[in-house]
Amino acid sequence: MKVEQIYTGCLAQGAYYITSEGEAAIVDPLREIQPYLDKAAKDGVKIKYIFETHFHADFVSGHLDLARATGATIVYGPTAKPSFEAHVAKDNETFKLGAVNIKLLHTPGHTLESSCYLLQDEQGKDNAVFTGDTLFIGDVGRPDLAQKAANMTQEELAALLFDSLRNKVMPLADDVTVYPAHGEGSACGKNMSKETVSTIGMQKRSNYALRADMSKDEFIKEVTDGLLPPPVYFPMNVQMNKEGYDSINDVLKRGTMPLSVDAFEAAANETGALILDTRNPEHFVQAFIPNSINIGIDGTFAPWVGALIPDIKQTVLLVTEPGREEETVIRMARVGYDHVIGYLEGGFEAWRSAGKETDRIESISAFEFAHRYNTQPGIEVIDVRRPGEYNAGHLSSAKNLPLDYINEHMASFPKDKTFYLHCAGGYRSVIAASILKSRGYEHMVNIASGFSAIKESGIAAAQYVSGETIQ
Repeated sequence: MKVEQIYTGCLAQGAYYITSEGEAAIVDPLREIQPYLDKAAKDGVKIKYIFETHFHADFVSGHLDLARATGATIVYGPTAKPSFEAHVAKDNETFKLGAVNIKLLHTPGHTLESSCYLLQDEQGKDNAVFTGDTLFIGDVGRPDLAQKAANMTQEELAALLFDSLRNKVMPLADDVTVYPAHGEGSACGKNMSKETVSTIGMQKRSNYALRADMSKDEFIKEVTDGLLPPPVYFPMNVQMNKEGYDSINDVLKRGTMPLSVDAFEAAANETGALILDTRNPEHFVQAFIPNSINIGIDGTFAPWVGALIPDIKQTVLLVTEPGREEETVIRMARVGYDHVIGYLEGGFEAWRSAGKETDRIESISAFEFAHRYNTQPGIEVIDVRRPGEYNAGHLSSAKNLPLDYINEHMASFPKDKTFYLHCAGGYRSVIAASILKSRGYEHMVNIASGFSAIKESGIAAAQYVSGETIQ
């Protein structure tokens, strides 16, 4: 028996590859299936099952393409109603995989069909549990994503989750390994650990939601407290996972169409496509195609695409570093953005070499910002970090307008005077600046390297707020 976690940092997502005596199963596969096919071919095993812990909201699963390619059976928990052929299992139903067994444990709460999969070794001993979004390391799944589909409140779903954890997960032996679907950085929970593997015993000792003396009412209050609104693309990903989607091969063929500078410009004018520039933010601010948006490929790219492009069917034209076109299309498809219609052949340098119009965003060092801050009283500073980051420490004069909700808070950015944007390290502030620039905002300045650099820049300590206390 072999268990391998296949972790994707951009999505903070864990898929799992399990093999035993010539057979394999995949738990919660990502959209691109070739890595699983390659592993199975290398190991000389046949993929027999695709176990889905629930209808995912934060990414599009590869279950359909993988089933078509291998003939494997897609398995969901009770109450699931997929629009394609799948095995909807009963609670405690067991699946034979080589010499081991995998038992489905129905654990509603995150969603109604949410299920965990208990791996029992060759001797029948409970070995590991794949918990999906029911149990994370340090947290549990948020119970507010399936309210509409379930016709239930988040409090009612949280109550179901409490019972699922107490009756199905916590009674497992302390040495059973916990393999969750997500880690720190995912929007499917609020307090996840950086660790991606644990044990039942360790979680019972350290996870706030598994305290032995916790009442159901306490659980409901703590699990639902402080939940931020989910990204807008979540419901659309659920729909795709339930109803189906285009083959990843078709998406790739369409998205990796090379376009000359003139063809790219014509496509942008004729289709109304969004121009998405995925270069390094430091390069983007120096020069870019007017009205393009920057989301750097080397950051948490796919979740920011999902959070900031409201329409999942938006047509997109790509500007990438040469050679990274296919990677970009795949990472967008992971979160359901399937309508890339081509990329600029030769990248931005081809555009500039053709003498086409370019734009730029003023970007200054933290030390230059400190000089202006100390010599120009009253300059406006906007912090685009998340509220938790802002509350942990910020410039006393800074206004918090998180990037996550920039579309909702657009009117709060001043259009008639200069303002300074920063995040933690410079990645998010450039995204914000590019969006604002595309909407007609001209008087903004990006602070390179963000708050981490500002703290070292020489601005007086009295100008910082730590928690709610001025130092």
